[in-house]
Amino acid sequence: MSAAQTLRQLLESDDFLMMPCCFDGMSAKLVERAGYPLTFMSGFSVSAARNALPDTGLLSYGEMVEQGRSICQATSLPVIGDGDTGYGNALNVKRTVQGYAQAGFAGIMIEDQVSPKRCGHTRGKKTVGFEEACMRIQAAVDARNEGADILIMARSDARETEGMDEAIKRMKAFEEIGADILFLEAPQSVEEMQRFCTEIKGAKMANMVEQGKTPVLPPQELQDMGYKIAAYPLTLMLSALQAMEKALEELKTGAHPSNLASFSHLQEVIGFPEYYAAEEQYKIE
Repeated sequence: MSAAQTLRQLLESDDFLMMPCCFDGMSAKLVERAGYPLTFMSGFSVSAARNALPDTGLLSYGEMVEQGRSICQATSLPVIGDGDTGYGNALNVKRTVQGYAQAGFAGIMIEDQVSPKRCGHTRGKKTVGFEEACMRIQAAVDARNEGADILIMARSDARETEGMDEAIKRMKAFEEIGADILFLEAPQSVEEMQRFCTEIKGAKMANMVEQGKTPVLPPQELQDMGYKIAAYPLTLMLSALQAMEKALEELKTGAHPSNLASFSHLQEVIGFPEYYAAEEQYKIE
């Protein structure tokens, strides 16, 4: 079964899907080891981890698909990739969708921001017009229908730029075009989240950004509201940032950092036992 087929089965199941987001092979592997059913390559976290840059459209298609290929090879989980605006016009969107499918992604997110885009919970967002937004999603869906083995997540940031009515209008249009997952970014109240779930059919994703614009709600409440997926795009990155800064401060005092994972555990996570076993298989006596 392909990654896309696995993702589609998850969407068709009765289960609510908690989706911690990753940024490299190791973080993806940790999500899998913890027992989650899927993960998402967070553009914000990739930009931070790979280049220490803000999520403002500074990374190219090539950099993102390269990072994604490494992530998909590190885990057996279905991975949804952040495809930003599709990196150009409709033909660029189609190529981006095809490239993400070839890299091993189960799904790709395409959004309606003006390029270069930025994190949905930071200031300065702008969105393209309604027709161009629909054209992007149509191109992505066409690429899927023409053979790219990948699901399409359609995102709108229009809540902040043009208001909730326009955002709902776009979500309905994206659903009619054939998007597999619908993502209204940054609703600013529980009431707006409820409206999205009430007025839009299909699989819907909630973006749970710590200290972001959207209320962070418990999984059960999100499920009861009508969401299918809860994404946690920054949880692992924020945890890593705090742990690394703490360790560096402890080193300054001359003390060895406390509460570290063991070296043996690190070796286990990144696959030394499997490597040793394979090495023995090809050992010459």
